[in-house]
Amino acid sequence: MAQFLPITKQEMRQRGWDAPDFVYVNGDAYVDHPSFGAAIITRVLEHAGYRVAFLAQPDWRSTADFMRFGRPKYGFFVSSGNIDSMVAHYTAAKKRRHDDAYTPGGKTGARPDRAVIVYCNRIREAYGDIPIIIGGLEASLRRFAHYDYWDDKIRRSILFDAQADLISYGMGEKQTVEIANRLAAGEPVSSLRDIRGTCYACDVRETPLTGAECPSFEQVCESKEKYALSCRIEQDEQDHIRGRLIKQRHGNRMLVQNPPMPPLTTGELDAVYALPYMRTYHPSYDKIGKVPGIEEVRFSITHNRGCFGACNFCSIAFHQGRFISTRSKESILKEAKLLTTLPDFKGYINDIGGPTANFRRTSCDKQLAAGLCKGKKCLAPKVCPALVADHSDYVDLLRAVRSLPKVKKVFIRSGIRYDYMLKDKDDTFFRELVKYHVSGQLKVAPEHCSALVLDKMGKPHIDAYIAFSKKYFELSGQANKEQYLVPYLMSSHPGSTLKEAIELALFLKKRHIRPEQVQDFYPTPGTISTCMFYTGLDPYTMEPVYVAKSPQEKAMQRALLQYYLPQNRDLVEQALRRAGRYDLIGTGPQCLVRPSQTGSRPTSKKGGARDANKKQKPKKR
Repeated sequence: MAQFLPITKQEMRQRGWDAPDFVYVNGDAYVDHPSFGAAIITRVLEHAGYRVAFLAQPDWRSTADFMRFGRPKYGFFVSSGNIDSMVAHYTAAKKRRHDDAYTPGGKTGARPDRAVIVYCNRIREAYGDIPIIIGGLEASLRRFAHYDYWDDKIRRSILFDAQADLISYGMGEKQTVEIANRLAAGEPVSSLRDIRGTCYACDVRETPLTGAECPSFEQVCESKEKYALSCRIEQDEQDHIRGRLIKQRHGNRMLVQNPPMPPLTTGELDAVYALPYMRTYHPSYDKIGKVPGIEEVRFSITHNRGCFGACNFCSIAFHQGRFISTRSKESILKEAKLLTTLPDFKGYINDIGGPTANFRRTSCDKQLAAGLCKGKKCLAPKVCPALVADHSDYVDLLRAVRSLPKVKKVFIRSGIRYDYMLKDKDDTFFRELVKYHVSGQLKVAPEHCSALVLDKMGKPHIDAYIAFSKKYFELSGQANKEQYLVPYLMSSHPGSTLKEAIELALFLKKRHIRPEQVQDFYPTPGTISTCMFYTGLDPYTMEPVYVAKSPQEKAMQRALLQYYLPQNRDLVEQALRRAGRYDLIGTGPQCLVRPSQTGSRPTSKKGGARDANKKQKPKKR
């Protein structure tokens, strides 16, 4: 009978264990659901025959919690949880968040800042040289010397600060089992230097002769050009077919990243998702509040991994990779049938998706043998001629799930690449998406309208969104449905000056779009956009990129996206004056805000307000 992994010594004893083989330390609450990486890795280890104890959100102020189960036979696996602990704790404005979706009751303060480093250092205090393997998003994205937004400086590879033995980067199932098997066979952790999908450190005199070498930690600290070069090398080699070993010196130590582990095959993915997950949070949390993060995904199904969209501000390509791997139709139907048997199931499957919901195949056939193209994107700035856009398999899958007994509706709430949809000559998926899979509004991510900014984002130009929205509303009308589009928008991305922010505001006004929420660009570790933010350079062209860094300008750019809110009026007017767009201050139909009530502000014939203290500047077209 399926049961949760032991979280106390008593539960471990009830299983008849004297000690676990491995302790998995996690910065999130214990949720045994396949949408949570910790659940997958621990179940995979268990399936491989290992005794795994789960240490969720330990008290890091002493070593006591880390010694809860006694010394594990083989070692520790450590993760901060589903997201980077600093992102979990702070907004893009570096303000402390008021809630935490991955903690019981949604309360903050259950994990430390830089959780992976803190946890590992406590383990070292408790057990000395015991093997420690770090993984998950925080460790994966910080595996090289990286710009840290919260410290506003370059930090070395997390491997060194955590005092860990190995980083398992990427999704991790295959390398985790190989590491466990070799440790169990008696190999010292220091000898595990040939496992794909891992990073290790060695003396510089032991540096492998093959592979690509990034500028050193010391060099990227001294030179932004070197940092940009390093970023490009790191990104370009993240391909499991053509990717090379990468080296980066840190003083007298060498960080070595082995090539990426090949993604799981369809059969392997099916096996992972068939493991005996409890599909909910541990019952010990009932008294202190549910874990909010489970709510959106409890009745959701993941059908794919990877994303060849590879937006520059997104970490997925650097973590999961760009290669698409998928589960079989049979596996997904089996999980969907399981969902219908759960006591709280009301007939609605919230999502059948993944990083990008509508990717069910590789972007082209040649990458199966050659890998994804180096330094190029499949969809931006223009769609690659080799792209094969085909939704037929996804359509078949969705039809099968929504025809199951007890299933009333199947929604798609993961991101959808509308530019990819537009390239499919068969619009069956588009029609069925509108008719069956939208819950009144569909969220999509144009992010901006300026071609200059979209190019820096690695996103398609705005004409793709315009074409998509036109067809979306046409098909909604044909289906006799009143449905809406909710665009995700981002302010202050590298490349965006006030001019581009105003351009976006005017675009929104023209199309009668009033976004309820907008996102300030958040420089998270390991992305191309974060490299641009820190260096002011595009790592692929080495050309300068404008970066809005002052809190005042960032606030103005954000306010422009919601120019219609009364509380944003003063910021919007400041932005327009700074940009010389006095023509947009007034009562005319094209104006974004009315002039302030105080002071003398003569108005032009077209309704634009003129600053009484400044010479009128020519209008920009």
